[in-house]
Amino acid sequence: MSSLPLLIEPAELASLLEQGKADSQPSTLLIIDLCQEAQYHAGHLPGAIYVSPRSLVAGTPPAPGKLPNEEQLTQLARQIGLTPNTHVIAYDDEGGGWAGRFLWTLEIIGHHKFSYLNGGLHAWAGESLPMENTVNTATPSDYDIALNFTPRATVESILSGLESHNLMVWDARGADEYRGEKVLAAKGGHIPGAIHCEWTELMDRNAHLKIRRDAREYLQQKGIDGSLPIATHCQSHHRSGFTYLVGKILGFEMQGYDGSWSEWGNHPDTPVER
Repeated sequence: MSSLPLLIEPAELASLLEQGKADSQPSTLLIIDLCQEAQYHAGHLPGAIYVSPRSLVAGTPPAPGKLPNEEQLTQLARQIGLTPNTHVIAYDDEGGGWAGRFLWTLEIIGHHKFSYLNGGLHAWAGESLPMENTVNTATPSDYDIALNFTPRATVESILSGLESHNLMVWDARGADEYRGEKVLAAKGGHIPGAIHCEWTELMDRNAHLKIRRDAREYLQQKGIDGSLPIATHCQSHHRSGFTYLVGKILGFEMQGYDGSWSEWGNHPDTPVER
């Protein structure tokens, strides 16, 4: 399974699941559903294990989107039955925000065998592929996480990158948040020099929310070309979970800023542009 691409299409995954039914060997494939819980109970991919998006964040003000602690991350990995050989495929019902956040979290805990289902549940259902409403439970594992903070941006790393001009900041929030018209923290506006591209701009609404085929060219027009490492954020690193994922798929050097604007906008010493 380690040869699976980072971006997997619904038909390709459906074929793998069919193949798994005929295979007598235990599967190393783990499908994770990050939809709304009611949606999971109404219908999900065959065999999918539900993970609540709430388990991916610490939930502590003023920056509730920050990573949970090591104990909570270990508990999450073990609850879903993660093993070193597991290949995870994640999806959600919103176009990739929570799925991206989850896959970023896997990188943080040192697990790199994963894929994103292009378009998530919308694309799967749009192609009339099989669904079920059985509540699936994983066999818990004894997985030991190995924290790796390379994919994580912080206030300090962003300030340092801006000072040395070797970092690009991608702001995935709405345009009104970026301009400082909608203020969701003590300060409104954006990180100096940040390039704005709202997360939904990269979803193709005519293709069941799959990543738009011209994503690379579209981002280049915005000035996001991968020539520098990129730190992406939103308000809580939920929407930017998707932009982090898109950047990874395009081969950019990406970091996710889990403090995001809820931290930057409430920090007394961070610079802001409007």
